[in-house]
Amino acid sequence: MFDMVREMLAGSYAPHGYCLLWQPWLVWTHTISDALIAGAYFSIPLALIAFVRRRRDIAFGGIFWLFALFITACGATHVMNIWNLWHGDYAAEAIVKAVTALASVSTAIILWPLLPRAIALPSPSRLAEANTQLSARIRERDAALEALHAEIEEREKAEAALLQSRKMEAVGQLTGGIAHDFNNLLQVVAGNIELIARKVKADPTLTRMSTNALSAVERGKRLTGQLLAFSRLQRLELKNFDLVPLMREARELLGRTIGPSITIDVDVPMEDAVAIGDRVQLELAILNLAINARDAMPDGGRLSIGIRREYLSGRDDVEEGDYLAIDVSDTGSGMSAETAARVFEPFFTTKPVGKGSGLGLSMVFGMARQSGGTATIRSELGQGTTATIYLRAARGHELPVDQTEAADPRDVEQLGGLRVLIVDDEEEVRDVLGAMLEEFGCAVVQAGDGKEALALMEAEDPEAMVIDFAMPGMNGADVARAVLKARPDMRIVFATGFAQSDAIDAVMGEDAVVLRKPFGPATLAGALAKAVG
Repeated sequence: MFDMVREMLAGSYAPHGYCLLWQPWLVWTHTISDALIAGAYFSIPLALIAFVRRRRDIAFGGIFWLFALFITACGATHVMNIWNLWHGDYAAEAIVKAVTALASVSTAIILWPLLPRAIALPSPSRLAEANTQLSARIRERDAALEALHAEIEEREKAEAALLQSRKMEAVGQLTGGIAHDFNNLLQVVAGNIELIARKVKADPTLTRMSTNALSAVERGKRLTGQLLAFSRLQRLELKNFDLVPLMREARELLGRTIGPSITIDVDVPMEDAVAIGDRVQLELAILNLAINARDAMPDGGRLSIGIRREYLSGRDDVEEGDYLAIDVSDTGSGMSAETAARVFEPFFTTKPVGKGSGLGLSMVFGMARQSGGTATIRSELGQGTTATIYLRAARGHELPVDQTEAADPRDVEQLGGLRVLIVDDEEEVRDVLGAMLEEFGCAVVQAGDGKEALALMEAEDPEAMVIDFAMPGMNGADVARAVLKARPDMRIVFATGFAQSDAIDAVMGEDAVVLRKPFGPATLAGALAKAVG
């Protein structure tokens, strides 16, 4: 065996060139072809090694090294082919081929078991499809996230609006309670002053004093009316009233409210402008619009308020006819068309949470609609805003406010001998109402709460009742319901500091007789006569 190896390494074999008869074109064709093949073989492993080193995350990295070894060995066999054209070193060629065979077999042995795993690798088309599906799921997720964020934002806005409405409701309840108690005080003051005024008619000085005091009571009544309008506990009292003096009074009120940095112009080009509405509610509406205008002019500006007549026709929201338009204009920042279209919606506000409730302009619109008119707003960014309240123009003259003169004799005649039960939790109020009714010849019985009233009704058998609404325990509506159940023919007048119309209407219907404190003897006589008539 050693002799055979020695002979192979001796290199005493004829080169391949003899077999090719040393024909130059044939020899060089083999040489060039083997050289090109060898060069290509040697370059491929370098590319594979560079690829594997840079992509260490690639699957089956080890097989690439085997391929590099296998291809390098193949390239070496072609080099040996060139060498052996002129030399007969077939032993060296045999060794190179043996190494090539070993690398080839090893690669094949390792490759075949990896074939199923390699086939399982996703194809480019499957990868593209998977990427498309993944992109679709990502878009769906992004859309869901956007919807979730929008829902969260809307929920936060709703929660903020709910919190703000609860705060406003709490403030409204507090305001209503204060106004109720203040109206009771005004009732006692006004009632006693009127009773005194009746007894001192011969003294002009005392008459003047009582008149001045009653005028102050009337201003206090208007103030509590504004508080009640804010608290939503006041029903509208539609009357004919002149807008001209209201505008003059509004100028003074707004001057104290919105500050000196804003110039106020009030344009009243007519001598009288009698509208149908609720004077107190309109004052509060103008105040709301002025405050909004002030907030839109933080650096100062001009607030203009004017009255004009306008004939409205062809509208769905109001009847055709003559209207008085109250324009409230500012030179502030203005609003976009989208914002202006929503300003009358309840709880819609452009102010930060805690700075506005979104109820002011909705109250303005609601007041105008309940009065038979409407409200509009015109605005442009950077050009200011004009809000307009339309009220029906009255054909007659302004109706007088609460009268302080003597009651209608026909009412007094109708009340003579009437037995009346007064139900109020304030003793002073009961006393002054009783004194008024006694002057009309009524027999008066007093009760401090609902339970006492029901007991006295059976014992005293009254023909009519004057009932306060807000009382501890049973409120006025509860008392009236219990009374009417036992005495359906009972005549009832509600005399209250504020009127929850829904609760009263549920018991008495729309024809309920309701007096708003404070009121005078003439008003009480007229209401009671209406109830028993």
